Parts: sequence; C-alpha cells; structure tokens
Amino acid sequence: MTTNYNPKPIDTSDVVLTDDLNELVEKMAENVHEIWAQSRMKQGWTYGPERNDELKHHPCLIPYGELPEVEKDYDRDTAVETLKLILKLGFKIEK
Repeated sequence: MTTNYNPKPIDTSDVVLTDDLNELVEKMAENVHEIWAQSRMKQGWTYGPERNDELKHHPCLIPYGELPEVEKDYDRDTAVETLKLILKLGFKIEK
C-alpha cells in the first residue's frame, strides 16, 4: 500500500458554470445523496440520530430536503466539481 499518496485533482478553478448549469447542481446533489443513501441501505445501514459504525446507524439516511445545509453543501460540491471537470475536459452539456 502506498503511503505517499498526494491527491492531484484537475484544477477547475477557472471554470464558471452558467445559470442553467447552476440550476442542475441542486438536482445532481440530491441524486448524489440518493445514490449514497441507497448504497448504505443495501449494506445494512439504517437511520440513527448519531453515526455508529458498529450498529450501522447514520443520521444522514433521511431525504435530501431534510439534510442540514452542511451535508447538502458536501453533495453540491461534488456536483459542481463534476460539472466543472466535464467542461474543463472539453465536453459540452446541453439541455
């Protein structure tokens, strides 16, 4: 196992999302949460008010709309960076 791992994501700081793509961010963020929650539930996790890895309880196994903003921001960041990377790599996103 490598212990000198140094992540080097592609720099997307120069990419600006259009208003249309910013609208897409929230839909993507919600879907990211849904995929994560579905995966956890398939692994036997259930809702619990506090995270407990031994009991497989997690407080974020709730609908996206009920998540605290800090958790939504995590999903939004994933969506934003995914969209920015797609554009940085030269792809176009059209509705």
